[in-house]
Amino acid sequence: MSSGSLKDVHWLIDLLQTIEVGIVVLDADNCVRLWNGFMENHSGIAAEQAVGQDLFALFDDLPRAWLERKLSAVRLLHTRSFSVWEQRPYLFRFRNRRPITGSEPLMFQNITFFPVTNHHVEVDSVGLLVYDVTETASDRRQLERTNAQLRRLSQIDGLTGLYNRVTWESFLSTEFERHRRYRTEAALVMLDIDHFKPINDTYGHPAGDEVIRQIASLIKFNLRQPDIAGRYGGEEFAVILPETDLDGARIFAERMREVVEQQIIQWADVPLQITVSLGVAPLSETYHRSDHWLKAADEALYRAKGSGRNQVVVAGE
Repeated sequence: MSSGSLKDVHWLIDLLQTIEVGIVVLDADNCVRLWNGFMENHSGIAAEQAVGQDLFALFDDLPRAWLERKLSAVRLLHTRSFSVWEQRPYLFRFRNRRPITGSEPLMFQNITFFPVTNHHVEVDSVGLLVYDVTETASDRRQLERTNAQLRRLSQIDGLTGLYNRVTWESFLSTEFERHRRYRTEAALVMLDIDHFKPINDTYGHPAGDEVIRQIASLIKFNLRQPDIAGRYGGEEFAVILPETDLDGARIFAERMREVVEQQIIQWADVPLQITVSLGVAPLSETYHRSDHWLKAADEALYRAKGSGRNQVVVAGE
């Protein structure tokens, strides 16, 4: 071999050892033939220890069935195959050592599988290129979390933490269609704080906001998991009660009326005793649209307010 050829070989070896990509070559029995510096550094396994060893013996946590299918397909079809982090976050469980993306405990990886041929142009090995894409994955995941948070914030009333009116009405439409389709029971409850304007006029809007927050907390505390509550207006709230008959809805409404009446809200050393009026509308076949259902509950609420407040009125009674 000429001196120029030797230099080329040394240059190639240096490249394989220093490149920031993992390079693994496996023979027909999945034993390691090549293990470069990237793999040494991140696995803690030296090339002398890895070469000649079964890859699955070196890493007993590899997804064996999946990986064997990938390797077999490359050998059989003589073509490349890929794995991206969105589908499988990593193949090798390597710790993330990048300070910029330190929030991710493990390295995210893209993998390229490619056939390696011998001098007879036969595929006798499969190569793996392991790319560290942690920074990209971390940025994408953070963006998705941020977008999810923004979507959530756009659905939530900032003062109470309940759904805002637009979001709640979309749930109302969905639940209305679902219960009508499957002929299951449901009920709607509208709740309004009695004599709310004098609270604002006497103690100021911060006091009114505190009253609204306290009432919202009581509503949330008394909800079941499937119930859907929203702040419908200034001091008005709405609750969808899926799989609930008239008796169940009446019990819920009476319980809300009682717990609010019993709750003393302190504001600047002044005890505020609040009451609420409630309208209940069980789902009926006579309602052809969700807004008909809502209108029935709203009319029941205003009958409750008009006939003395601090009471529950059922639509149609």
